[in-house]
Amino acid sequence: MSDLKLAAEFPPASREDWLKLVEQVLKGAALEKLAFKTYDGFKIAPLSERAAHARPLAGRVPGEPWQVLQRVDHPDPAAANAQALEDLENGATGLSLVLAGAPGAHGYGLPGDPEVLARALDGVHLEIPIELDLSRQHVEAASTLASLVRARGIAPGATQIRFGLDPLGAAAMNGGTPLPWAKLAPIFAKRMSDLAGQGFSGPFAAADGRIIHASGGSEAQELAFVLAVAVAYLRALEAGGVALDAARRMIFFRLAADADQFLTMAKFRALRKLWARVDEASGLQPSPIFISAETAWRMMTRRDPYVNMLRTTMAVFAAGLAGADAITLLPFTLALGLPDPFARRIARNTQPVLQEESYLAKVADPAAGSGGIEDLTEQLCAAAWRLFQGIETAGGAWSALRQGLVQKAVASVRAERERAVKGGREPLTGTTVFANPDEIPVAVLDVARPVPGVLPADAVRLEPLAPMRLGEPFE
Repeated sequence: MSDLKLAAEFPPASREDWLKLVEQVLKGAALEKLAFKTYDGFKIAPLSERAAHARPLAGRVPGEPWQVLQRVDHPDPAAANAQALEDLENGATGLSLVLAGAPGAHGYGLPGDPEVLARALDGVHLEIPIELDLSRQHVEAASTLASLVRARGIAPGATQIRFGLDPLGAAAMNGGTPLPWAKLAPIFAKRMSDLAGQGFSGPFAAADGRIIHASGGSEAQELAFVLAVAVAYLRALEAGGVALDAARRMIFFRLAADADQFLTMAKFRALRKLWARVDEASGLQPSPIFISAETAWRMMTRRDPYVNMLRTTMAVFAAGLAGADAITLLPFTLALGLPDPFARRIARNTQPVLQEESYLAKVADPAAGSGGIEDLTEQLCAAAWRLFQGIETAGGAWSALRQGLVQKAVASVRAERERAVKGGREPLTGTTVFANPDEIPVAVLDVARPVPGVLPADAVRLEPLAPMRLGEPFE
């Protein structure tokens, strides 16, 4: 069968042809008027040349679908169990177990008691992908889940559990930690070594960028933070006697995916390139990393929440095309309360539709060679690496958090972002523009929020990174 030349009947178009048409529309204005400036300070050109020599980045196995994770966050374990079983029977391929107080809990989440987790996972095959979103007060849930696996007679090596230990991320979000990092690091490393010794393959630790993103930070700041945290975890594991090649396989990454398609794609692609550089600097042959995505909290609105369906769909689209290995989609009513079955069904079904009807997972790194996205990826790599080097110069992730360097940088971008929303440069459809004062309220579950945990009086204090939503001032 000969190739189909779909554009053969149209004359070839050049950049010069495009420029002539643009000049007519701009009527003498500079072409720079069409450029867009990111919060990291670099420009996105209106048209880019093809990057002819680019190659696909090694990530998810080509043609393999990403894991469709569904949140398990109902505080009542029986209700959480019913939700989990329904989701797994109707399209979800894995679960995200959200513990109360976790970065992704947003006011809800499971208690970490052994009997609670056992009830919430009753009837669930523990060999499926399971990702823990842990909190400081429920960090023992990782060991509890491991015990539950053994109690059911399941071989630990047959599971696909990502345990999600992240003490530095928890410290950044909670504004402190019971112990300084020098004392906490050996405990953290031993916890992971114990899980590995039981036969679990991991990964065990999460370098979580959602904390930076939800606090208003930029893409480069999110990338620099996860690099610095992951390197801190590598050092802790190496100090605990774990070989570097084994240590790096104990860590996975979590990033926020938002409705900015091109920046989201570039961010996920950039992380793979950046970590390959860390591998090389560590004397290791670069190896693909596991990246889990969650749609962004800060873009969710209470006003006209149905627009959140569009935002989250675009976020999944971008993360999936950029090679995310697993994706969790926040239900469209989450900013209003605990989502009802309809909101959960939409969140669950969006991903299989994109996979099975739009075939988004069938091509490995389809953005490779796209001039615009390749340029964004490279600029993000350069900006994130500079910020990462700054954190390392300050003494690493813990020292930078103790000095408030990370928090100050994020606060600056957050303030700029809030000004942009207020001034209309970053519109929120249904909230700051096209708002409907007569909209009909959506249904959410009438569930009490768990009581948040508090740090002990003698905790090591930090300036917390406070989550935000861009629409809050207008709601």
